[in-house]
Amino acid sequence: MRDQPASWGVRVHAVWKCLRVLAHIVSGLITLAWVFPKLTESQKEERIQAWAQLMLARLAIKLVVNGSPPEHGPMMLASNHISWLDIVVLHAARHCRFVSKAELRHWPLIGTLAAGAGTLFIERESRRDALRVVHHMAERLSAGDILAIFPEGTTSNGVDLLPFHANLFQAAITANAPVLPVALRFEDAATAQFSLAPCYIDDDTLLGSIWRSLTAPPLCAVVTFGEAQSFKGRDRRTWSADIRQAVADLRAL
Repeated sequence: MRDQPASWGVRVHAVWKCLRVLAHIVSGLITLAWVFPKLTESQKEERIQAWAQLMLARLAIKLVVNGSPPEHGPMMLASNHISWLDIVVLHAARHCRFVSKAELRHWPLIGTLAAGAGTLFIERESRRDALRVVHHMAERLSAGDILAIFPEGTTSNGVDLLPFHANLFQAAITANAPVLPVALRFEDAATAQFSLAPCYIDDDTLLGSIWRSLTAPPLCAVVTFGEAQSFKGRDRRTWSADIRQAVADLRAL
């Protein structure tokens, strides 16, 4: 079960964590406004990764990284999608530029941070906007960026893996950039059992999912990097299916 009534002590501790998280978000907004304009791109990447790692610490979430994060681009990361936490977790494991749904831009505080971290926003229902974003993605890959996508297009419960949408893989084909499969998993830190606490699916609200994560026992966020694949003449649908299988294999490990 995802929803369990929290004790009074757990609720008090969750409120304390929430206050620390809000303070950390505010510090991130201040950094974006006053510090980022003076930094180089590599310095910005280091700041974003350090900020994400500290955010997980504020949430009492331990980061576990398996495999080797890419040292440099061009590279596209293709990951399963579970939670509002996924972007923070992947940033903590390896800084990258995300491609995310346009709704994220309008989330209070989080949208501003995502935009400041260089996220590319896409209107999922608009074919024209998808073509625009794919073109922009190809440009960024050609410039040597590391991009991250969630090909499922929405969050799942982390147990099942949804079909992958192939459209965004066209950017990697156009830029002749490899794709690296990545698997995400949330676990109970004490038992290593799969945790549904951070899920953001079905009738979940963002605030409800955040509160459930705050009141859950300490968690581990496990990021497993696979082996990069070049498209080698495959069309985007075939390549997408192959990457999905690779992600499924990583999750099975």
